[in-house]
Amino acid sequence: MSEKHIYKVAFINQEQVYEVYVKSVYQAEIYGFVIVEDFIFGEKSSIVVDPTEEKLRSEFEGVNRSFIPMHKIIRIDQVKKRGTAKIVAIPKDGAEDRGRLSALYPPDKK
Repeated sequence: MSEKHIYKVAFINQEQVYEVYVKSVYQAEIYGFVIVEDFIFGEKSSIVVDPTEEKLRSEFEGVNRSFIPMHKIIRIDQVKKRGTAKIVAIPKDGAEDRGRLSALYPPDKK
């Protein structure tokens, strides 16, 4: 009996950290990209609605798979069960968290 894996993928997108849950993660045939597919979100019928998860659900609605540049990936974790998908803003000021969350190749500041 094969075990079904769930992956939590954290990546940077437009100065925000996206944390999504997917069933499949692998290297793309296109050099420098990681493919994430089969996004997992909470049940639509739940009474308590998380607006962040709803934003992610609508953003990835109809997406079969997403190609994410390797240098935007922060981490990929194999987890036992799904958590809450979320978007976290990266602090714009010189906060200490900014040093821990950055792309591998940040754009040049001009």
